[in-house]
Amino acid sequence: MRILISACLLGARCRYDGVSKLQPWISDLAERHILVPVCPEQLGGLPTPRPPAERRGDRVMTRDGGDVTAQYRRGAEEALRLCRLLGCEAALLKERSPSCGSGMVYDGTFTGVLTAGEGVTAELLRAQGIPVYGESRVAELADPI
Repeated sequence: MRILISACLLGARCRYDGVSKLQPWISDLAERHILVPVCPEQLGGLPTPRPPAERRGDRVMTRDGGDVTAQYRRGAEEALRLCRLLGCEAALLKERSPSCGSGMVYDGTFTGVLTAGEGVTAELLRAQGIPVYGESRVAELADPI
């Protein structure tokens, strides 16, 4: 199966703080599937490093009050375009992220509190019928479909 995956999970230093979230299971997953890396935040035009951002309702705001919603939406659209262009059947995205989070995201107060919700990219992909998984659900993708 071809899987769209958050580039930070593969070791790319594209997170807001300029580091990665390389996962120990990546090699095994890459042996079983074709992985297509994306960073929706970079695709939306944001630099790395960048100010931390969180979802606040329909908006994405930085800690210092900047509104980066347009960049997050643009990045989500680009991730969707790549997903379709390259024939990805699912997405494996970084949990809790304002772009990639699925199920739980930070609540917009920058206090570490999680709330039910989705990142902008996860929300768009799911709305377009693409199954979205967070890294804690990688076992569901262990066997090729």
